[in-house]
Amino acid sequence: MSAPLVIGCGALARELVALTRRAGFPEVDLTCLPATLHNRPEQIPEAVRARIRRARAAGREQLFVAYADCGTGGLLDRVLEEEGVARLEGAHCYEVYAGRAAFAALAEAEPGTFYLTDFLARNFERLVVRGLGLDRHPELLPLYFGNYTRVLYLAQTDDPALTAAARRGARRLGLRFERRFTGYGELGEALAIAAAGAVPAADAEPDPQSAALDPQSQDPARTVPAGGEGSRSLTVGHRTGGYGRIRGRGGEAAQVSVTARQGEEVGAAWPGS
Repeated sequence: MSAPLVIGCGALARELVALTRRAGFPEVDLTCLPATLHNRPEQIPEAVRARIRRARAAGREQLFVAYADCGTGGLLDRVLEEEGVARLEGAHCYEVYAGRAAFAALAEAEPGTFYLTDFLARNFERLVVRGLGLDRHPELLPLYFGNYTRVLYLAQTDDPALTAAARRGARRLGLRFERRFTGYGELGEALAIAAAGAVPAADAEPDPQSAALDPQSQDPARTVPAGGEGSRSLTVGHRTGGYGRIRGRGGEAAQVSVTARQGEEVGAAWPGS
């Protein structure tokens, strides 16, 4: 049987590489769609479908999609129902990184929040300033961001250069800046289970233990080593008929390690993908 294949968002490529190169995982292959889809979410569902079908035509059986809904309005879920493939739980990568419970609390506490991740901090000028045309039409700034009150940088790494870039971005938007370290949040657990050959547990409910980062905490959200306490099951993906718990074979999230070669941040691909 071929190794599991994770089909990821290019905006997560650096984090996917970092996670899948840790020792202890069974071998897994990765392929990432272009990160530019981050600004064109209507194109994500069919791009994912095409990559799924390409993988199956190459004989790949174990597939997992490292996308949340990502602004597709449920259209990605419709594709994944038809294709029978699971995805990351949640509405977007901010929720994946912060943890669902923590993100809900953050959003409720201050709805007018513009979120950044390491990827968006690194690519702020390209994706936010030039992507929204603010370099050419600065008069659009109050139209886009007039109702926002802060920039919240959800940091995956402790990188002073990225923190400085995120702070500059907030200043460019005229918003208050805050930083919260999340680490990789729920992404690591989801990959661990997918790499172990995840299969859906029939009629399962979401795992109540998957509540993540406390809104007041600065610690990574649920950074539990694979196979450790709390990693036996996790709601990680959408399947036909709704959301279900995903387990490794035998109900265990085995200790896993993934091997992958270094790829590009945008459109990274590994052999066999």
